[in-house]
Amino acid sequence: MRADLALIAEWIEPGARVLDLGCGDGSLLAYLAEHRQARGYGLEIDPANVAACIERGVNVIQADLDDGLRDFETGSFDYVLLTQTLQALQRPDEAIEEILRVGRTAIVTFPNFGHWRVRMALMNGRMPVTKSLPSAWYDTANIHLCTVDDFEALCATRGWQVHERRLLNRAHKEGWSIRLAPSLFSEIALYQLQGRAGG
Repeated sequence: MRADLALIAEWIEPGARVLDLGCGDGSLLAYLAEHRQARGYGLEIDPANVAACIERGVNVIQADLDDGLRDFETGSFDYVLLTQTLQALQRPDEAIEEILRVGRTAIVTFPNFGHWRVRMALMNGRMPVTKSLPSAWYDTANIHLCTVDDFEALCATRGWQVHERRLLNRAHKEGWSIRLAPSLFSEIALYQLQGRAGG
């Protein structure tokens, strides 16, 4: 399992109801079921990943996240996960609104476009290719890249509460440089969000 997914698993309470959006091969949901007794569903568009989920015994629905979550009732889940998928959505802001409607807590992760390696590539006149942004500009799924500061500004504007965050380097570690300048030195951002206070 990816190192960032292992960190997310630490945030999930035992017995929780979980919806994993863009769940890939279902490895996180399978891990949560075994180690946290979590139950829930994955949404995935790729047929090969859907097949891998079924093989793992993970409940999966083949669906496009850009179509929204209208089939899910308000408050259906304790956690809704969106890992390394935010930047590939048509309207990430609307997606998070929907996530916070159907789930008590949202866990959102994304590559930080403000990282110094990204900035260096742009200064040299090129779109960045890094460990967390591995595709060239012409074959990437990413359409809405953001920085840590961009994301936190969106949260503040929409009234979403940042319950917890972890900002990590490419080795999935925290350190003094990230504490000193989070947007410059973090490569991967993990956020635990809750909806507006009182609503």
